[in-house]
Amino acid sequence: MAGLANAASAAGASEAKPYTRAVATSAPQNQAPLNATRPEVMQFAEDLASRRNLDPGWVRAAIGQTRLNPTVSRLMQPPAKAFVKNWRAYRGRFIDPVRIAAGVRFWQENRATLARAEQEFGVPAELIVGIIGVETIYGRNTGSFSVLEALTTLAFDFPASHPRAAERSEFFKGEIEQFLTLESRRGATALETLDIKGSYAGAMGMPQFMPSSWIKYAVDFDGDSSIDLWNSPADVIGSVANYFKAFNWQPGMPTHYPVSFDTSRLDMDALMAADILPTFGVASFTAKGAVLEGAALEHKGPLALIELLNGPEAPSYVAGTENFYTITRYNWSSYYAMAVIELGDEVKRGMNGVVGR
Repeated sequence: MAGLANAASAAGASEAKPYTRAVATSAPQNQAPLNATRPEVMQFAEDLASRRNLDPGWVRAAIGQTRLNPTVSRLMQPPAKAFVKNWRAYRGRFIDPVRIAAGVRFWQENRATLARAEQEFGVPAELIVGIIGVETIYGRNTGSFSVLEALTTLAFDFPASHPRAAERSEFFKGEIEQFLTLESRRGATALETLDIKGSYAGAMGMPQFMPSSWIKYAVDFDGDSSIDLWNSPADVIGSVANYFKAFNWQPGMPTHYPVSFDTSRLDMDALMAADILPTFGVASFTAKGAVLEGAALEHKGPLALIELLNGPEAPSYVAGTENFYTITRYNWSSYYAMAVIELGDEVKRGMNGVVGR
């Protein structure tokens, strides 16, 4: 999801049309007290209204109707036991016939818009399609949690067992502020703010933008003077492309190259020290035992060694470029980035097959 570590600004989020509201899945009655009964939450509401010049009664009513959602809190807790990463298993969750076929249909239906976004922002159509497919299967699954209730749960009841609980709580307080700013511009009633559905972390729409990312990066790409990331594929496409441009996507640069190793001079500790941050020039990279071929040897920017664990099997490796790192700004995971890249590639192959018939 876009924006779990990004601040927001006031650009680009004016007068969006009403959301199409998802229907929440059935769940046991939430018996937690209303946040209206919690003084610290109501003080936050007062302070937010003052900072944003919003109606204090409206802000109190909106936040006060929320409760702690125990499912949201549980989903944010660290796993009870160590999780063994497995790229092949992870890949299988996202690169499958159903998602590929849905991607081909999405591309066919939005071919001109994707081409326009690629020309305007420099972001390949397959990457945009890959993001939307991994996030929500092209809008099929945009989430069934109340966004406001998820945000208030994570702001005021973030699991204390999480190693970054205090930092995360502050982040989600900021997201409440951005979300209510959006809703006030929309003219939503306090009750309507509770009815907007998204992920358990508060991400919204086809591209799963956090409220701060919506405000900062979403664009009106269909020209109707509004932004709708649920129902306007054009706005979704343009907003995803704009997000990557904002995070320094470099047109024409590959995302990664194949890599192998010369074990006689391999310094794996040095190669892995920078994690996924591109750090090494080609000469430095190969001097440490990484083996590149062809176009990779002519690459001008820095590289990172990307390790993808495969459970009990040998890891997979690629040489990641600055564009690979840009994809991880959408979701800070190399596994996620590779899934986006490979889904986009599979959909592009499917498109080529359709065109070739």
